[in-house]
Amino acid sequence: MKLFHRTSLASADVLSAADAFFPRLNLASTAKMPRGRTFAGPLGTVSLTVAAEGGHATFVEVSTDQIGESRLDKNVKFFFVGLHQQMDPGHALAAGY
Repeated sequence: MKLFHRTSLASADVLSAADAFFPRLNLASTAKMPRGRTFAGPLGTVSLTVAAEGGHATFVEVSTDQIGESRLDKNVKFFFVGLHQQMDPGHALAAGY
């Protein structure tokens, strides 16, 4: 599954957030590129890439090797919420239903 997020955080901040978040899910870093990371573990494999998008935006694209909406995909969405909270610490989590 492919998921994406746009943020005002710098690419380096997004990558450092990924380096801190995904190992907590028992996903080990298998590749570190200047603009991306790959993590793998019991839940599956996550490939994350970042790209500067016109102006101040950073485009974050995450691909998983899971089909449907797996536990791993839900954690990727939670990672995106964490990026939003890093940018806006006053943001409160709320249910989407």
